[in-house]
Amino acid sequence: VKMSVKAKDILQMDLYGLLGIESTATTKEIKKAYRLKALKCHPDKNPDNPKAAELFHQLSQALEVLTDAAAKAAYDKICAAKKQAEERNRKLDDKRKKIKLDLEARERQAEAQSLDEVQITRTLEEEIARLREEGSRQLEEEQRLIREQIQREKEAQQSGDSGLGRNSRSNVTPKLKLKWKCRKDDETNGGYSRDLLLKLLQKYGDVLNVIVSGKKKGSAVVEFATVRAAEMAVKNESGLSDNLLKLSWLEGQPEEIASQSHQGRFTSTQHSFGADGALTNERDYETLVMMKMRQAAERQRLIEQMQKEDEEDAGF
Repeated sequence: VKMSVKAKDILQMDLYGLLGIESTATTKEIKKAYRLKALKCHPDKNPDNPKAAELFHQLSQALEVLTDAAAKAAYDKICAAKKQAEERNRKLDDKRKKIKLDLEARERQAEAQSLDEVQITRTLEEEIARLREEGSRQLEEEQRLIREQIQREKEAQQSGDSGLGRNSRSNVTPKLKLKWKCRKDDETNGGYSRDLLLKLLQKYGDVLNVIVSGKKKGSAVVEFATVRAAEMAVKNESGLSDNLLKLSWLEGQPEEIASQSHQGRFTSTQHSFGADGALTNERDYETLVMMKMRQAAERQRLIEQMQKEDEEDAGF
């Protein structure tokens, strides 16, 4: 009996071992194992490695056979027959030391076994031929998913490379420059500390960092998590009533307002109006009013706390 090259190739392989799964694996587990291994050795990822292409082909053969019920049953039957033959041979090897084998009986057994193997091998060949004619939908679907994933990885890598090559405004966190009046010999730094600045600015959103300049008095930089928070701080925050803060953009200013002036910035005595006398964003009117009230309450609480600390220090 002449076995097809395809069947010979498959019989030489341990399809389960190739995928790293047990013979009891479900179709879902078989597909998952194939996807993990096929992604690593896909020809598109290993253009200069012929062994990777060969392994990818073998994995595809394994998926093709093991996800088809009839082909898998034929393959499992051959594997079981081989295992039984190996077990018989092992037992025979053990018995050879003790008894003399009956040659004729062994020949008859071998002949019967050969006929069985020919039949089940023929069955596997027929199932493989059927798969070739019908086309393996399982294999085509899995390979399509792998191609799509590889394409996504390439696009993500290209996107990452292009992002590194340009100074994208979206990648810059918004930062503001803070200034206030302070004498060089003023140890209190004009009444502003990092903690106080943090409390004043957190009302507008998450603050990533506040850096108070150690060399230049009356100066600091604040980094916000969102542009919206930075915008609100620029418009609304005025700091302590006896030493006002001046806030200006350092980095991450939105393009749509980059050319506009900051004449509409809130202070302790004026509202947030633009150059045309109208509210810069009418939808935010109620939000700004509420924020202004919270700001005033927070400022008053901080002033009272600072006065209390001053009195306690004076008591010492």
